[in-house]
Amino acid sequence: MTQTQTLQGLQQQQLAAAHHQPPVAMSFFDLQGFELMQRIAKAFSSSNLVPKHYQGNLPNCMIALDMARRIGANPLMVMQNLYVVHGTPGWSSKFLIATVNTCGRYSTLRYEWVGTKGKDDYGCRAWAIERETGERLDGIVVDWAMVKAEGWSSKSGSKWMTMADQMFIYRSAAFWQRAYAPDLGMGLVTEEEIRDTYDAQRSNDGSFSVDLDSLRDTAPGPVVDMETGEILDAEPEAPAPAAAAADEPQQQDDEPEGGDLVLE
Repeated sequence: MTQTQTLQGLQQQQLAAAHHQPPVAMSFFDLQGFELMQRIAKAFSSSNLVPKHYQGNLPNCMIALDMARRIGANPLMVMQNLYVVHGTPGWSSKFLIATVNTCGRYSTLRYEWVGTKGKDDYGCRAWAIERETGERLDGIVVDWAMVKAEGWSSKSGSKWMTMADQMFIYRSAAFWQRAYAPDLGMGLVTEEEIRDTYDAQRSNDGSFSVDLDSLRDTAPGPVVDMETGEILDAEPEAPAPAAAAADEPQQQDDEPEGGDLVLE
């Protein structure tokens, strides 16, 4: 009888201990959390509802899950709004605005128009109220003078010439987010900024591609690393001194040293 009671007590203790254990959270640095993340990522990678660059790609899905956890967003929303250009990820502006509006720290983003329409001083800036302090936070004014100076409107297929007001909203919101809530964007630029900077084209799978040949033909200009997407400073090509030095001995070998003729 005593043995039976002891077994029952052990079972109750095990159940109580399991009940008080905290739920497993996704993590790259915890064994149980890593296994949980792998299982969830496998389910997403097997779905045809996610973009092509996540289908069958477990590492991409795991990174998207970690980013969603960090900013408190739905994983599917993150995958649908995260774009990649040669290894460089970027958010869609719509998603970035939605993240700011739903984070609870600020009021909904508002937009103030300045200048005269059709002139270089015409533009927009985003603003919001910080809920904790009640302070109005004004963003940077984005106007036509900035657009022209940065060359955003001169890119192939640029939306600045067809839907300028919408682009003003997107760009001013991105600037506001990086100034006051950089943690929400995790240091990433927006899809529109990638397109304006790289002259990128969206492919059928939702990713962006860049014509590297056109970038190389433009001088002077940036050089893009094909593997990392890093922008490198262009440097003028200099003649290789080794090649010039290699030519000199060749010319000297044609003539015997000291005028002596050697016969075999």
